[in-house]
Amino acid sequence: MTDPAWLQRARAFRADDPDPDTCAELDALLARAADPDSAAELRDRFETRLGFGTAGLRGLIGAGDNRMNLRVVAQTTAALCAQLAATVPNAAARGLCIGFDGRHKSQQMAEEARAVANGAGFAVHAFDAIAPTPLLAYAVRARAAAGGVMITASHNPAAYNGYKVYWEDGAQLNAPHDAEIARRIEASPQVLALPRLTRAQAEAQGRLHSLDTLFEQYLRDLELALGPAPSKRAMPRIAYTAMHGVGERFARASLARAGVTELESVAEQAQPDPQFPTVRFPNPEEPGALDRVLALAAHTRADLVLANDPDADRLAAAVTTPAGLRALTGNELGVLLCDYLLERAPRDGKNVIVTTIVSTPLAARIAQAHGARCAITLTGFKWIIQRAGQLTQSGLRCVLGFEEALGYCIGDLVRDKDGIAGAAHVARMAEWHALQGRSLQEALDGLYRRHGLFDSRQVSLALDHPEAVAALSGKLLALRQHPPSQLAGLTVTGTRDLLHAPQPDLPRSDVFGFELDGAHRITIRPSGTEPKLKIYLDCSRQLTAAEPLAAARAQLERLASSIVTELRAQLGLS
Repeated sequence: MTDPAWLQRARAFRADDPDPDTCAELDALLARAADPDSAAELRDRFETRLGFGTAGLRGLIGAGDNRMNLRVVAQTTAALCAQLAATVPNAAARGLCIGFDGRHKSQQMAEEARAVANGAGFAVHAFDAIAPTPLLAYAVRARAAAGGVMITASHNPAAYNGYKVYWEDGAQLNAPHDAEIARRIEASPQVLALPRLTRAQAEAQGRLHSLDTLFEQYLRDLELALGPAPSKRAMPRIAYTAMHGVGERFARASLARAGVTELESVAEQAQPDPQFPTVRFPNPEEPGALDRVLALAAHTRADLVLANDPDADRLAAAVTTPAGLRALTGNELGVLLCDYLLERAPRDGKNVIVTTIVSTPLAARIAQAHGARCAITLTGFKWIIQRAGQLTQSGLRCVLGFEEALGYCIGDLVRDKDGIAGAAHVARMAEWHALQGRSLQEALDGLYRRHGLFDSRQVSLALDHPEAVAALSGKLLALRQHPPSQLAGLTVTGTRDLLHAPQPDLPRSDVFGFELDGAHRITIRPSGTEPKLKIYLDCSRQLTAAEPLAAARAQLERLASSIVTELRAQLGLS
């Protein structure tokens, strides 16, 4: 009887694996292949391949085609170098920038990528120590490289790692190169047969260049982007956490350049720790993730809380209010930055901000008030930067790109979200408002008074088994084909379906939603990577001059809760 294909692939992987650790792991599984649990595990690891998406790879660390490991990294690097050589002028001489974060196996994976790229004839510009993802993106343009690779899984749990790819423009990999690299991976030769160079060989041949001095250049460019500091100082006292990631040294340096002199960080979260021992999930958006830095801020009487995720591309903030410290949502920090940056930008009709279909509509109102344009694109910084580039080529100036998931790109310093530069700009923004006698919370309340109060929230509905996913798919199709006439007592005034009716500036995507009477909006997006349904609500209302904000917020919260309850019922999730 012929062995199943997944078992054949497992044996082929074992015979071509350069990592003793995953060899031993796979040997143990293969020895128990007759056991149903081991067979199921092998099928999960080998029946499919880890998907190569627009940003690269991300998955559980371990042996297998459907895991992150040295063999997968080697295959992907060989395919990436081949695609660069075929499409980017002088790619091998310009080289590949490579960085890594503090996760399990990150440094080993980066070294494997370096050895294979050097073996393919490419120069490599490499960080010798951990670095933030935005600094790797910056390095690609700073060194005029053909592309870049960052070994990181961003804010995923400890068991994950990833391989993020940047193209020669310093932006995330895009079509058609992503599909071509995936095709080349499928056709890749045996990994053990790939030519490799040791570090000594690469240095002797002039193919290995250090990026360890690059951060000073980044800081100088950041200072130019920040602009001159005001003569009168009102810089906030800051409490900060790197959340067991790479951000501590880099955020401290950037905040110092911004003029921050009083900064305390959470000591037990300051150094990289791939286990993330003090947080359940190393994502600043997750409930409880900011507990320790909020406690530190209360103890030190900080004015502002800042937090990076483990690879420091995202930024979270909390501000002081009369009731105590309060974490800002990604939308709230985004509109504050939008107003602040546009206030300081030239009034020449060239300013634009770029945000997403699931981020708050308040950004468009603020941009309009400043005589600027607001461009809307799909979720994800790949799309934000692509749209910003198109607008810049037409003569506009992209002041800010942001999405509600704590991602901010300010100006053109880095063509991706950047939590290091973002921290410096937020500190300057807090100072700017303080000089005018208001806190960041008061500044946010002022935006609501001028442009309308918004309650923008995301509801993520997890599905715990395949039957639930199948049932939900049917309900979603019915909701798409037969939209309700009312939701929570409000008339549905319009629909949007980007899968079946894409719009001029919005490519086809599995996103749909409804507009309700009163300028409320619902956007529904099945997750592309997990069994989840994501519902984004944007409820809004104009305020009268004397109307208390607290009462208006409570009204919007009740409306949002009613909409969620009714949607859950229609989707069979109540």
